[in-house]
Amino acid sequence: MKNLTSLRTLGELKKSGYKPQSVKDELRNNLLQKIQQKAVVFPGIYGFDDTVLPDVERAILSRHNILLLGLRGQAKTRIARMLVHLLDEHIPIVAGSELNDDPLAPISRWAKDLIAEKGDDTPIEWLHRDERYIEKLATPDVSIADLVGDVDPIKAANLRLPYSDERVIHFGLIPRAHRCLFVINELPDLQARIQVSLFNVLQEGDMQIRGFKLRLPLDVEFVFTANPEDYTNRGSIITPLKDRIESQITTHYPTDIEIGRKITEQEARVSAEQRERIYVPDVLKDLVEQVAFAARDSEYVDKKSGVSARLTIAAFENLYSAAERRMLRNGEKQTTARITDFWGVIPAITGKVEMVYEGEQEGPHAVALHLIGQAVKKVFLQYFPNPNKLKKGQERDPYGVLKSWFAGGNLVDLLTEISDKEYKKALDQVAGLKALTETAKISDKDLITFMELALHGLAEFDVLSKSFVQTRWVFKDHLTGAMGDDEGGDDLRDLFN
Repeated sequence: MKNLTSLRTLGELKKSGYKPQSVKDELRNNLLQKIQQKAVVFPGIYGFDDTVLPDVERAILSRHNILLLGLRGQAKTRIARMLVHLLDEHIPIVAGSELNDDPLAPISRWAKDLIAEKGDDTPIEWLHRDERYIEKLATPDVSIADLVGDVDPIKAANLRLPYSDERVIHFGLIPRAHRCLFVINELPDLQARIQVSLFNVLQEGDMQIRGFKLRLPLDVEFVFTANPEDYTNRGSIITPLKDRIESQITTHYPTDIEIGRKITEQEARVSAEQRERIYVPDVLKDLVEQVAFAARDSEYVDKKSGVSARLTIAAFENLYSAAERRMLRNGEKQTTARITDFWGVIPAITGKVEMVYEGEQEGPHAVALHLIGQAVKKVFLQYFPNPNKLKKGQERDPYGVLKSWFAGGNLVDLLTEISDKEYKKALDQVAGLKALTETAKISDKDLITFMELALHGLAEFDVLSKSFVQTRWVFKDHLTGAMGDDEGGDDLRDLFN
């Protein structure tokens, strides 16, 4: 198509051999070409290779309109926006047409009259594919006039035309999306009577505006997105409309930590300077992802609402920022992120989960700490033996020396903004902790991180007592905590007493 973009009149276009094709055929043909070339059709979309993306490709090959159905944060809009890359780079339109009229197949009265007047001298221009993507967020206040069109009294007055003349019509978003991709996000939020206005364009491919006799044979590829929760809470997709959308494709959250990490690291806004000065061990990246997995399984979180991938993205950004702030306050040039930095991640969690009654009773901060604790527990078991399932008759308890040290009345006090030197000193003092961590077979660079992980993990398994007091984490023996001051206690509410 590149060699055609120099053409400027209808006559030149006819001589070039150009043949019109529908937008659905255009998408299909370009997708077939990409598949044959084994090209990546949806770059940057992870975890859907064997599920969602094949369904999307089959829908395009079948020339279907598409409904992407899934909980929030499942890349529905991202997929819809990427479909624009399957369009031709440029298409010809009648110059000045508000409906993107094809010079060889015009649909508007204005374009037809212009071609009748100028013939082969009718001017044409070329529309880039980026201009052929139209997106509308469905809200309860969207009207039929917004989507379809209405009579424009100002146009009627200026042109001195009666309201019965179709030239007084102000076209809505859908007619202006002729030969384009049109995406409606959160479809259930459209009022039922507005959804009815989509019937004809989906089934018959035309649209009637007000009482005018004209019927526009629109050529549009529709992509709708919806959240299953919307069917009961905010609205619903009326059955006749669902029946007219040929392919309904269900999306899902990442199924494993590795996929989640790819998405998070791709989307997180972390500067090059932050990455250079702050080292985030892989185990902490896994821990960020595990928080989301824990939230999706938690009895405190509403599963129907879902837990968006935005949680891990925001948490990852906050983890960097918490480490950066601590580093600067201590006058350090570089630092390594810690589990104690996850205290700064809590604001990224509390606003991203919808809680059931039990979660609301506990409170958002307490639930966030609980989710972090559950994530720590899961990650801990990947490197250390379960302290509650040690083999009977085992000659040596791997946690024996460490437990004896805490039983002697010792404690570990980790301030959230302690310097790297003091942080290392606090962990190094724990007898048996370094030896225990070395059995996990990790690099020296990550040794101190795993030493802290061991403490948090043992606390989650009730081997140690852990409490958060103002700006520090305190680890001690359970008996010492019970006989000491009010710093002990593992109940969620006790964390804020």
